[in-house]
Amino acid sequence: MAEITAKLVNDLRARTGQAMMKCKQMLTAAEGDIEKAMEAFRKEGVKSSLTERTASEGRVLGAISADGKTGALVEINCNTDFTAKSEPVTTLGKAAATAMLTGAAAADAVKEQLVTVSQTTGENVVVGKTAKLSGDKVGLYLYGISGKIGVLLQFAGTVANASDELIMDIGGHIAFAKPLGLDRSTIDAALVEKERAFAVEEAKATGKPEAIAVKIAEGKLNSFFKEKSLVDQDFFNAGKFKGSVGQMLKEKGLTLVSYARVEVGAA
Repeated sequence: MAEITAKLVNDLRARTGQAMMKCKQMLTAAEGDIEKAMEAFRKEGVKSSLTERTASEGRVLGAISADGKTGALVEINCNTDFTAKSEPVTTLGKAAATAMLTGAAAADAVKEQLVTVSQTTGENVVVGKTAKLSGDKVGLYLYGISGKIGVLLQFAGTVANASDELIMDIGGHIAFAKPLGLDRSTIDAALVEKERAFAVEEAKATGKPEAIAVKIAEGKLNSFFKEKSLVDQDFFNAGKFKGSVGQMLKEKGLTLVSYARVEVGAA
């Protein structure tokens, strides 16, 4: 008979959502064989593992350190939007994000709470994507209406100008404009080359000579960067600031060193 370890009990508990004592009893009866214990649970009406259910819903939660120099985002996934907006999921996500500020891994920090919330809700509740940034000043934006998008922003320069309003403005822009990179150099080089080659071939198809086609392609690439590079994008609220995000930052004496965007269900 295999030893009934705490890990074995926890593994069965995570897979079934059943009480720890019940899991231990099933494992004892199955002589430590977790698959036989699962079969016994199925005979009692536990028809499927919680972990086999698709966790496609969720929320993004975040935390900022007291000194404002470190921020973390955590995606908590579950099966339904009803559970995603519940207090246990919110508490779980905040706890995981706060733990990340001290260097802990989100999933490890809330391992027991994950099992408890899964048992309470009857859903597969798991930690999804995470992000963490540290620097002179880190800001946090959470899209409050859906709770499904979070953005971290790492600033340098005159960080006193990185006000809550500015963080909300640029964080909201990133949330909905979905840039492919901070600037031109951070956009995937293969994608840029593909865009360039396509533009050249398109120009040549109209009868333009190679040299002219290349110049036309560069112009189209500038348009591509204007759409996909964050600092090149026009700020989404022209009524508040007319110009690019890069210009907006420059006026404030700020540099956006990095950003992280986490959205439920997005890659």
